Amino acid sequence: MEEHVEAVQRMQDYIQQNLDKDITMAELARISQYSPWYSYRLFVKLLEMTPAVYIRRLRLSKSALRLRDEKIRIIDVAFDAGFESVDGYQRAFYKEFGCNPYEYSMCPVPIYLFKPYGIKYSKRNEDTKVSDVKSVFVQVVEKPERKVIIKRGKEATEYWKYCEEVGCDVWGLLSSIKSISGEPVCLWLPQKYIKAGTSEYVQGVEVPVNFRGEIPNGFDVIELPKCKYIMFQGEPFEEANFGEAIQQIMEAIKKYNPQQIGYQWDISNPRIQLEPIGTRGYIELHPIKEI
Repeated sequence: MEEHVEAVQRMQDYIQQNLDKDITMAELARISQYSPWYSYRLFVKLLEMTPAVYIRRLRLSKSALRLRDEKIRIIDVAFDAGFESVDGYQRAFYKEFGCNPYEYSMCPVPIYLFKPYGIKYSKRNEDTKVSDVKSVFVQVVEKPERKVIIKRGKEATEYWKYCEEVGCDVWGLLSSIKSISGEPVCLWLPQKYIKAGTSEYVQGVEVPVNFRGEIPNGFDVIELPKCKYIMFQGEPFEEANFGEAIQQIMEAIKKYNPQQIGYQWDISNPRIQLEPIGTRGYIELHPIKEI
């Protein structure tokens, strides 16, 4: 079974790295190290969709971000996404996101982008242990006054429980909303921002304080003040070791005393977690205030 997971992960990695190229089943089979027929079966079994559907959904999500951020013709986006006609692209876009690509480009609304997890990393690793000590980069950063569009859970205090409560597709929707920080965030909310019967841990996207865009159904908006944070960033890590990378940063945070640089922890502002991406290292931001 582990060999099957590794094979599908290799196919996922190849697709992500070659999304702008022509990807054939023969090439995916070569990457998986199984026959085309068996590679196809493994992919469908573990990811519950065909490679063609998986690739199309990734390309559509990439095209949606281009329509959101670039002044570009629909025909160019359609051909770049591998579609042979604008009509075919428009039908696929509407089926995936429930809106017309031209209308979306004129007025981007929150949509559920396809943000798949690697099959190898989609399960919690209960046996994670911190091994060798690694470097942790520490820096004081400042966030402006802002709004955060959040999706609340029920009792979650961490990512895995949150996904059980609200699902893992929230991240795709948040990614479609243009953020002042360039990406969605996870937050541990102080008590004053927590509604009765909802979770401490939430996912959200930071937007300007004058944001007037559409708020997705079931989401809330909170306003956060200007605040300084200490950013803790670990070394780059192999994606399979993300649990260890997170624990190493958490251990470093426990040992860190902000008083040595003239600050103390600020419990009135949320702690922030960024998506664990191996190439940049795991990142958490903890709010501080001057002593």
